[in-house]
Amino acid sequence: MQEIAQNLKTILIKKGFTQKDLSEMSGLSTSAISDYINAKTLMAPNIIQIVAKTLGVPAGDISTSLKPVDITNFDPKVVTIPIVEKMSCEAGVLTFEEIEGYEETPKSWLNGNEYFYLRARGDSMINARIHDGDLLLICKQPEVENGEIAAVFIGNEVVIKRLYKNGNTLILQSENTTHAPIICDTAQVTIIGKLKKIVISL
Repeated sequence: MQEIAQNLKTILIKKGFTQKDLSEMSGLSTSAISDYINAKTLMAPNIIQIVAKTLGVPAGDISTSLKPVDITNFDPKVVTIPIVEKMSCEAGVLTFEEIEGYEETPKSWLNGNEYFYLRARGDSMINARIHDGDLLLICKQPEVENGEIAAVFIGNEVVIKRLYKNGNTLILQSENTTHAPIICDTAQVTIIGKLKKIVISL
């Protein structure tokens, strides 16, 4: 459901359509479309076909289970993971709003949880060997241990920092002495996930 919801949301953004537009064009109720987009209801195959036809896209763009698979290039040891360009987080619910692309990733890097990539921006984490443009594999989880590097939401912005928690205070520490630490209340921050791998940008 999460995959279909994200794919549908991405297509709507790219096409410049609202949920109301899709409802009016497809004949589906706005509440049903809202449930699909928020991953509350699984979209049946016949509904996927209707929505795909309405939006003028292949059904496989909404659900990969309906996408033809080229078995000649299939590698069972590799999975495809989205590179998230823009996301939002409301009431603790993480939503991918824009997908930059997809990265083939060895299954050996994963342990069954949900993963996604972020692209590093700036030089605040260079002493952790994180450079501008690198791909950061994030394991989605709501908590991390003290001293671990994580992706967090603060002030409607996603940042990559080393986290230290002391009671209700959270310290977001850069790995660059020219950047001061961010000290805030835990209520001001939403932990998105833990950094698992750095894919160096060439």
